[in-house]
Amino acid sequence: MKSGDQIKRLLLGMVLTAVKNRELSKRSQLSKTITDSTELEKQSRLNDDEVLAVIAGEVKKRKESIEQFSAGHRPELAEKEKAEMELLLKYLPTQLSDDAVRAEVGKVISETGAENIKALGKVMSQVMARLKGRADGNTVSRIVKEQLGQ
Repeated sequence: MKSGDQIKRLLLGMVLTAVKNRELSKRSQLSKTITDSTELEKQSRLNDDEVLAVIAGEVKKRKESIEQFSAGHRPELAEKEKAEMELLLKYLPTQLSDDAVRAEVGKVISETGAENIKALGKVMSQVMARLKGRADGNTVSRIVKEQLGQ
């Protein structure tokens, strides 16, 4: 706020709103089973992993917008989205390289004994649990499919 960076201030405001909306959604679901208001408030708060998931979702939205704006010949809007995405990436754990993801996928495939594409779901769930927040789901899916031989 003190730095006067309007873009950063607006972007972080949007992220905080997204976090609050996720908390409200979680609270709505929990209110069906929890009646004590203090317990409901306590359990509806997002943990660090859930906040990182919200930020990752915002990054994903920016990536999709960049693609759409580029396809629509709107480079100025694509640049704005790219700047926002780069700012959001600073708040996420460092993303793993494709080679690091390949290594992890290889480990999971050998541990699970997966031999073909029918084991995609099993492998994906284990890899995503291990790489939580450090790799994009589309990248992981592409690499798993490559290694399972689709």
